[in-house]
Amino acid sequence: MRCSEIIWGLVLCCILAMLSSSHNGLASEVVGSSAEGYDYKDALDKAILFFEGQRSGKLPASQRMKWRGDSALTDGKPDKVNLVGGYYDAGDNVKFGWPMAFTVTLLSWTAVEYRQEISQANHLNNLRTAIRWGTDFILRAHTSPTTLYTQVGDGNADHQCWERPEDMDTPRTLYKITSDSPGTEAAAEAAAALSAASLAFKGVDSNYSSRLLSKSKSLFEFADKYRGSYTGSCPFYCSFSGYQDELLWSAAWLYMASGDKKYYNYVLSNQGWSQAVSEFSWDNKFAGVQTLLAKEFYGGKKDLSKYKTDVESFICALMPGSSSLQIKTTSGGLLYVRDAANLQYVTSSCMVLAVYSETLKASNIDGIQCGSAHFSASQIKDFIKLQVNYILGNNPMKMSYMVGFGSKYPMQLHHRGSSIPSIRSHPSKVGCNDGFSSYFSSNNPNPNQHVGAIVGGPDPNDHFNDLRSDYSHSEPTTYINAAFVGAVAALLDESKQEPLQLLRMNRTTNTRDYM
Repeated sequence: MRCSEIIWGLVLCCILAMLSSSHNGLASEVVGSSAEGYDYKDALDKAILFFEGQRSGKLPASQRMKWRGDSALTDGKPDKVNLVGGYYDAGDNVKFGWPMAFTVTLLSWTAVEYRQEISQANHLNNLRTAIRWGTDFILRAHTSPTTLYTQVGDGNADHQCWERPEDMDTPRTLYKITSDSPGTEAAAEAAAALSAASLAFKGVDSNYSSRLLSKSKSLFEFADKYRGSYTGSCPFYCSFSGYQDELLWSAAWLYMASGDKKYYNYVLSNQGWSQAVSEFSWDNKFAGVQTLLAKEFYGGKKDLSKYKTDVESFICALMPGSSSLQIKTTSGGLLYVRDAANLQYVTSSCMVLAVYSETLKASNIDGIQCGSAHFSASQIKDFIKLQVNYILGNNPMKMSYMVGFGSKYPMQLHHRGSSIPSIRSHPSKVGCNDGFSSYFSSNNPNPNQHVGAIVGGPDPNDHFNDLRSDYSHSEPTTYINAAFVGAVAALLDESKQEPLQLLRMNRTTNTRDYM
């Protein structure tokens, strides 16, 4: 070891010793991370904050992402309906209703499953606000018992431009499903979102909760009565798994929210639809259905055994060391399903694993058997922790894949609003082509930090190119973040902020106001 390395090692030890005994607030400027633990409360806070940067419509006075402004205030006008609000899907300016509803379902599931933990972390109000921004839009989009608006904006036209949502001048084309042109996946997912959200608001806003449940029942009836696979958002979001998973998913949530036996009978009589799968995503909801209904199985409803068997098959497909392993991990330990936006599958899988491990623990079950391998609830949770920690910085790149968390994170997010100067600092319009030439092609970091955004993630070799043009790896989406909110909420009881490796010189620790 060189003399300089010894000196720097001693200096670092002294710094850490001082920080650990300090009571003057300096310790909060240290990276809250290690192979052992991260500041999960901070990660949760930022993951929820991300949704403010994705808002469409008229922004409230409480808006913390100050680089954003009002946008798309006439959405729905061609059909004389109000479709203002909701979320932009990813780094573009389109509102895709199907994945948006899935995002809302995941956020609501987290609010229901981890209500106490999130409340203790003082983030429950912000989470409910994020949910409501989505549910308000879904309520507006369901304009009649057999009509649901499923998309605002032409995806092809939008992707030809690189402009801020505040400047947007691409067509705000409207897409809808009706009894004559059904889209069961989109309607059923909207039903799931509203019923899950009705539980999230139960006891908080009873009138709103009741309204959500009523609309959810209407959407489910529409989805089930007029069956047909949804094609409206293709080629951007195409249904590959069919619509049976969404019908089961929405019926399960309706049973949870209403207690109505007819929804229980629906999932019971149609459990033959349930399949053993190895992914949980905006397209394939089977693992989510199975997780919900396995809890009912352990609660005494033994006629739902197929759901319990199928979700355990899902877990066995993911756990390293399982004799029925289907999804491998990278050399750095990350679950790897497919290359495009792989972290969506990591975060969603972790959410299922987290909820099921809690179910096992609450039911005093010692774990699950995967052939010759046995996994306890704590081992499953340890695996979740490894995945979450990888995302937050414990990986071969030594970087966080969440913007604004830690000392090193993506700087060239594939995101229009983040990559172009804010309308507040640059009020002149940035045209469609101007955005490409001046900002998309720039080698500079994005001028607006989209705090909390989780990117698509590294490649199969644990490598990440921080390039705006590499959308498969550098673009955030609402459903990546929504699932991460659930995964990290499961770890809140282990949250700690440790004085470790690097001084956090460039990390903002206060999420009240992001310029």
